[in-house]
Amino acid sequence: MLDFIVRSLGANVELETVETRYRGHARDIAATAAAEGRDALLVLSGDGTINEVVNGLMQKASIGAGHPAATPGQLPAIGAIPGGNANVFTRDLGVPADPVAAVKVIGARLAAGSTRTIGLGLAGDRYFTFNAGLGWDAEVVRAVEEARERGQRASPGLYMRMALREYYLRADRRHPNLTLETASGIAVPSLGMALVSNTAPWSYIGRFPVSPTPNASFDTGLDVFALRRLRTFSTLNAMRQMLQSNGRPPMGKHVLNVHDEPELTLRSRHPAALQVDGEYVGDAESVTFRSVPGALRVIA
Repeated sequence: MLDFIVRSLGANVELETVETRYRGHARDIAATAAAEGRDALLVLSGDGTINEVVNGLMQKASIGAGHPAATPGQLPAIGAIPGGNANVFTRDLGVPADPVAAVKVIGARLAAGSTRTIGLGLAGDRYFTFNAGLGWDAEVVRAVEEARERGQRASPGLYMRMALREYYLRADRRHPNLTLETASGIAVPSLGMALVSNTAPWSYIGRFPVSPTPNASFDTGLDVFALRRLRTFSTLNAMRQMLQSNGRPPMGKHVLNVHDEPELTLRSRHPAALQVDGEYVGDAESVTFRSVPGALRVIA
């Protein structure tokens, strides 16, 4: 696949190929590319590596202490080619799921100099492209990563098994421990789970989109889907609505929907797992999420 990409894109642009060797390497590569003034970064990977690239670029955009920050137009544009398991970011951008078709689309856009500017989310000091979460969903992500370290292959089935295990065996469903506070004045205690979205769909199960926040967009602030209680019937009902893809957010007695917030904070009574773009990044008791409008150029 890499040889095909180099042949297809290298016919019209000058390419330098670099392979990542360790976790965090993509962030270093992106930061160097930004410092060198490269025009674009074409990334063949899954969502985790793309997140590293985004954070490497935004490191250049966040420079302070007397050094001017780079604007989106001064940073390399990202051309994301699906190479992972879920590829949520590329699919949310409208890039074909098939890598060969994706290369053709990105090649044509690259030749035409066509880019789009999108907003990002910021969870603490970590940027994210499509979603983040504190609590149950992040615990599932952590469990999947632990299973992969034991040699299991990432798949929708593995995520479903880990989600059921965390829900029934480990989640404290009787005592919701999250509190949501937003910049617009919303304050909701005792939430069982909360998902923060920068775009829609939030994720995919195979080819089926999962849309708890269908109104979320790269061009607006952050959206939140939350459940006040993790009861089996209400949770299953919400999941059924997420899979319907009818353009409406899930509704119900225990459902909370928040749209287009510039900033919000999630607090937990005890340290809980935090995930950004489907990657576990540690535990936290309080995380502030911010919308960063027009932060990044993409080829899509």
